[in-house]
Amino acid sequence: MPELVPTDFHATVVWMGKVPVNRPDIRSESIRSARLGYAGFEDDYHGGLTRPSCVRVKSQYALGTDIRNTRQLSILAAEELAAIAADIGIDEIDPTLLGASIVVEGIPDFTHIPPSSRLQAGKGTTVTIDMLNGPCNWPAKEIEKVAPGHGKGFKAAARGKRGVTAWVEREGWLSIGDTLRLHIPGQRAWVHI
Repeated sequence: MPELVPTDFHATVVWMGKVPVNRPDIRSESIRSARLGYAGFEDDYHGGLTRPSCVRVKSQYALGTDIRNTRQLSILAAEELAAIAADIGIDEIDPTLLGASIVVEGIPDFTHIPPSSRLQAGKGTTVTIDMLNGPCNWPAKEIEKVAPGHGKGFKAAARGKRGVTAWVEREGWLSIGDTLRLHIPGQRAWVHI
C-alpha cells in the first residue's frame, strides 16, 4: 500500500531562481529552467548533499555541525507573497529579495502542507518538503533597500506564509510553467501537540 497519497492539488511553477555561491547578500537570481540534481541546483549557495547546521536546528546540533542538507530549496507560494506584500504596504515582493528557489501558484495554505509531502512534475522530477521556512530579518533588509520603511514589517507579516524548505528526491529538469502535483503522507496528524 502506498504511503504517499496523490492529491488533486496542483501547483504551477511561476518563478525560479538560484542564489550565487559567492553571494554578497541573500538575493537569488532569476532563471527560467534548471536541472535539479540530488544536491539541488548546481552552483547554488544552498546546494549540496550536506550543509553546516544553522540556527534552524540549534536545539539538535552545535552551529556548523555537518548535517544532511534538507534545505536545498526555498519554495514559496505566489498567493502568500501577495498577502505579505499587502500586509507591509507594497504592491509586490520580488522573490529575489527572499533568496527564493521556486515560486508556485495554486495550492492553498501552501506553507502548511505536511512535512514529507512531495511535489512531483509530470516528467518525474520530485522534491520532498522538509518543513516550513520561518521568517527572518535577512529578507527584511533586502526589502528595506528597495522599499524604504516597508522591510521592518516583513518578519511579522511573513509568519506562517514564508513557504517551505525542500530537498531533491528525484533528479530532473524543472521550468517555469511546469505543473507539480502534491502527494501527502497517509498518516493522521500527531495529536500530542
